[in-house]
Amino acid sequence: MTSAIRHTRIAVLSDTHGLLRPEVIAKIQGVDHILHAGDVGNADFLDQLSAIAPVTAIRGNIDVHSPCADLPATEMVEIAGVTFYLVHSVADLDISPTAAGVRVVISGHSHKPGHDTRNGVLYLNPGSVGPRRFKLPIAMAFVMISEGNITVEPIEFDA
Repeated sequence: MTSAIRHTRIAVLSDTHGLLRPEVIAKIQGVDHILHAGDVGNADFLDQLSAIAPVTAIRGNIDVHSPCADLPATEMVEIAGVTFYLVHSVADLDISPTAAGVRVVISGHSHKPGHDTRNGVLYLNPGSVGPRRFKLPIAMAFVMISEGNITVEPIEFDA
């Protein structure tokens, strides 16, 4: 008897800045977990996201006067055997990911989507799904974990 391979799909968001787009909600249906890398802007969004999947969220530099101010500045979470570290600005990274056993560092702040691997650690900025900033895309990402392998699927929305 062959057992099915378990695939874990994680939605990675950042910089909603008080705008939770309906197309984002539609896109993330069915995910296993949601990671939000700060600048939430409206704590009610976290309840909406929690209705879809478990949420791990941190505060960003705008989350200072609302219930979002109570979110942690950083967070480490293990999902499907992979350790993630969330920090709003990668410039504020306060650990050695390699020494801490972190495989994926999630950040936001710049609104500029991108990912690369350094010293065996994946660094992912999903971009911003909030209000458009400059000419940067409205963007998020999915991280897929399958048998310990990690892949990233960047997503851009027309605005």
